[in-house]
Amino acid sequence: QVQLVESGGGLVQAGGSLRLSCAASRHTFSNYGVGWFRQAPGKEREFAAAINWSGGSTNYADSVKGRFTISRDNAKNTVYLQMNSLKPEDTAVYYCAADVDGSYSSREYRYEYWGQGTQVTVSS
Repeated sequence: QVQLVESGGGLVQAGGSLRLSCAASRHTFSNYGVGWFRQAPGKEREFAAAINWSGGSTNYADSVKGRFTISRDNAKNTVYLQMNSLKPEDTAVYYCAADVDGSYSSREYRYEYWGQGTQVTVSS
């Protein structure tokens, strides 16, 4: 079992930046792929970004490509999501999730462990 804790959310103006963190409770986290998903009010949860176990491969949704960057520091058991040029439509609860197979899928069913989420609100 691994616990994931997201942090770094908050309120920011359009065009601003935030960096989300996903900290894991186990050192084996370094073997896991990690994804960031988000859920806006009244909408289904959607994929945002993912990174494989080594950090050598990443995957982004078209809606965030070029604005968001996912990275990881396995020594700290932490994955980051740097979000730049934020838009009001990025407003959502952001969740990180871990895939024990180490891949970087955009599919929710690949992820076994999920955090509780952190709220990101972008004002216009």
